Amino acid sequence: MSEELITSVWGVGRPASPTRVMNSAQLIHFHLRDDIISMRRRPGEPINEKDITQAYGVSRTPVREALLRLSEEGLIDIIAKSGTIVSRIPADELPEAILARKAIEQMTARMAAELAAKSDVLKLRAIVERQKEALRSNDIDGFHDEDEALHRSIMAAAGLPGIWRFVEGIKVQLDRFRRLTLPQAHRMERALAEHVELVDAIGAGLSEKAATVIGDHLDWLGASLPKIREIGPDYFSGNLEDAHVRWARRSPAPSVAPASPVGNRAGASDIAPRAGHMEIKSREGA
Repeated sequence: MSEELITSVWGVGRPASPTRVMNSAQLIHFHLRDDIISMRRRPGEPINEKDITQAYGVSRTPVREALLRLSEEGLIDIIAKSGTIVSRIPADELPEAILARKAIEQMTARMAAELAAKSDVLKLRAIVERQKEALRSNDIDGFHDEDEALHRSIMAAAGLPGIWRFVEGIKVQLDRFRRLTLPQAHRMERALAEHVELVDAIGAGLSEKAATVIGDHLDWLGASLPKIREIGPDYFSGNLEDAHVRWARRSPAPSVAPASPVGNRAGASDIAPRAGHMEIKSREGA
């Protein structure tokens, strides 16, 4: 495989096809990053440089460039004389990431409710429909992909598509944590109901309601902080209980009841609990 330009390997993994040509180092970074954030590569798991060079048919130079970039992002640890491992999720960074993302997304949800065109709302509703399909088929990766698309599209509807780049930087470690929350009992059903309520508020021009719904939606992550360690105690650095205390001091507790389906919200048959979400999954099943 050429180390200059690669254009035909986009079928590998779950990420959407990029819209530009990447060189070898960029492509390897793209796929490894997605594997780490999606938790296909688990915290503490070794990364073998030789295996990657063989898989992509390249020399070690682009592989090392990709790994260096991942290290700078805090996604891998390169340990002298010991090798490279996927970094553990830093618990201390999660409260700040939740609060920063909440502040930005409440602002953009308000603006979307005030400024969204009918075509924007139709796009948001289409994304929600795809999330329903992902839930019905127990497709956690697909559900997460549509979750990303919804939040990104709300910012575009607010006339601020560039803000998503800043949010992506804020939520790198938070995304790894979020992927662990999805297999919790009814978590995906609850997220879907909240998304339906959010899109309904934006479509109706209810700016404050949209801000409240998205704030509660993100607050739930903070409430999950002390519960997730049982899925993988070795996945984290720092103390999740301490992180939860820090988050709780800065944010009101979210309601414990999931959004109820009314009006145009997802009906009970659309978001009925599936067996795959009835309990927290093991390390292999998240």
